[in-house]
Amino acid sequence: MFYSKQLKKIKNIKHCFFSRKKGFSKGIYKSLNCGRGSKDNVKNIFKNLSYVAKKMSIKKNRLILMHQTHSNKVAIIVNGNYKKKILADAMITKMKGVALGVVTADCVPIILYDAKNEIIGCIHAGWKGAYLDIIKKTISKIKKIGPNAKIYASVGPCIGRKSYEVDLNFYKKFISKTIKNKKYFSDKVNRKKLFNLRKFVTDKLLRLKVNVDQVDKDTFADKSNFFSYRRSCKLDQKDYGRCISTICMY
Repeated sequence: MFYSKQLKKIKNIKHCFFSRKKGFSKGIYKSLNCGRGSKDNVKNIFKNLSYVAKKMSIKKNRLILMHQTHSNKVAIIVNGNYKKKILADAMITKMKGVALGVVTADCVPIILYDAKNEIIGCIHAGWKGAYLDIIKKTISKIKKIGPNAKIYASVGPCIGRKSYEVDLNFYKKFISKTIKNKKYFSDKVNRKKLFNLRKFVTDKLLRLKVNVDQVDKDTFADKSNFFSYRRSCKLDQKDYGRCISTICMY
């Protein structure tokens, strides 16, 4: 389990970037696989999510997860909708006693807290969502709910720059949006590039005047602590687990 130093200091919230350890799943999903979209045994996923809920000091049905679609859709969670299927890649809420969760396996989990207006949030920021400005949309929705927001964000474990090899088409897609994106890429042999996804999302948060800290872990490189989509592809595995990151307000 990993924590944000700045969020740890705030008394009325609880958060955690869970590792893949201390769960019930077996094989390639060992052990705390929280990916309902994976092909893991459903009973084991349920047990893993129950463990997470217990650690967050809430009931299992108060742990809210999204059906993530690599989009820029932001859901506002209220009493009337939190039990329904949520198709989104970010959630925000003023509800207390519920935990918002995001699952990742190389993409960036971002957890948020607006201390001024008491709003929590989480973002699933893969390259697609980040490219489509999910971060800006989420922060805008928080600011719309509460003016003079004082937002803290923690950028969690994700694929590191040295592990994220991309092709020239990927690079050109980002450069065509703005030449300023060039700084997020470095050269690699064989006409490949390395992409710094962590810096890409962090800079977006900083430009929006958000207070940011990092849980700077590379999910691809650290196989004992994290699941990784890219690593599973490299090992020719048929599927992969997902780690969960959560935040709750009391």
